[in-house]
Amino acid sequence: MNHKVTIADIARELNLTGATVSRALNNRKGTSEDTRRLVQDTAERMNYRRDRIAYSLRSGRTNIIGVIIPSAEINFFGSVVHGIESMANQHGYSVLLYQSNEQPEYEKKGIETFLSSRVDGILASIAKETTEFSHYLEIKERGVPLVFFDRANDSLNIPSVVIDDYKGAYIATEHLIRQGYKRIAHIAGQQHLKIFKDRLEGYKAALTAYGITVEDELVYFGNVSIASGRQAIQHLLSLSKPPDAVFAVEDFTALGAVKEIKDKRIEIPEAFGVVGFANESFDEHITPSLSSIDQQTVQMGKEAFKLLMELIEDKGDVHVQKRTKIVLEPLAAFRQSSMRR
Repeated sequence: MNHKVTIADIARELNLTGATVSRALNNRKGTSEDTRRLVQDTAERMNYRRDRIAYSLRSGRTNIIGVIIPSAEINFFGSVVHGIESMANQHGYSVLLYQSNEQPEYEKKGIETFLSSRVDGILASIAKETTEFSHYLEIKERGVPLVFFDRANDSLNIPSVVIDDYKGAYIATEHLIRQGYKRIAHIAGQQHLKIFKDRLEGYKAALTAYGITVEDELVYFGNVSIASGRQAIQHLLSLSKPPDAVFAVEDFTALGAVKEIKDKRIEIPEAFGVVGFANESFDEHITPSLSSIDQQTVQMGKEAFKLLMELIEDKGDVHVQKRTKIVLEPLAAFRQSSMRR
């Protein structure tokens, strides 16, 4: 019968204490980078396998975090998860992933699954149909570390990692103005979500800064989808004074807008400009390629994980000053759909 390698075996092999080996295997403070690497390399060579149940009982931790994303079909969230998992692997954490399908009932099921699995912390992006947040407050009340990413709600006083949506929208709208478009519309998202509200405000601010009147009829409130983009363009082109450009709240909406404009035989970007938001992977592969705002997705995932780790490591220490919000800079990714000049 094969002997199961233990922490004590690794400690004897390296002439270290069991406590030092345990700290190194679990990336805890108190060991040097060289020692940590030596211990982990030795553990791998000796085929050490942690007894997760025993470890959890001893430490009160599972080394598992839960991640809730609104949709696996949106590359943006897949890219954020890539950033999360890259950091989780470095810190010896496993990731449980749950898709809410943009519905609060699925969001609640995901949270129940995470809590019953005794995860050490939760990262979440709020579903667009969620308007009541008691299930998130329950996580907080139970003392389980929680961090929002991308879609957050500041009123809940829960730490978050977000992009500067207001600034990103301003950059997108300003770009269309500088390209010579005169009547710029906005296809907005649900306004109970802060990211979509901020994008609307950034759009308005850019128009005002350039002396352009904000017209209510040029703002179409959609539901963030390809179909919504199509419907918005149908409505906007039916106006007595239709727009000649549109800033869409995100790239799937922008894609729908591009499809509808092309179906109407309107030339992009010569007669009509389009800018989206998110810099989805399909943007550079459609014709014309889609201008967008990059949200630093991988970096967002990494920062969200690091912020969660701070909360996990400092859990219960009331004297630790916790960061509450990290705001990343939006980056312009302008392509054919808006480059008239």
